[in-house]
Amino acid sequence: MTDLEWVPQSCTLPTEERPLRVAEWDALFSERLISLSRPEPLRLRLDLAGGTDVEGAVRDLTEREVGCCSFLTFDITLGEDRVRLDIAVDPAHEAVLEAIAVRTGADGESR
Repeated sequence: MTDLEWVPQSCTLPTEERPLRVAEWDALFSERLISLSRPEPLRLRLDLAGGTDVEGAVRDLTEREVGCCSFLTFDITLGEDRVRLDIAVDPAHEAVLEAIAVRTGADGESR
């Protein structure tokens, strides 16, 4: 599967912008991901290193993502030295959630 094959047709982000958005997510995962878990089949939980500066970047990225992929739900919680990002989808988009888990590089495993 190529980098963009998992993007659902319901995504309204222009095709030419998709590689840039994927790169933003990849950078966040590679630079900040501390742990990943799957507390429920339709929800991922990511803990990211950092504080309010990272929270602002995550909020910006998730707001833009919801603008094109309204089936995603993000919940952001600021901790002492980390940002928790919960990502949820409806059953029709479970494959997208799985693809996000794989893109983290953790492949569903806690790190």
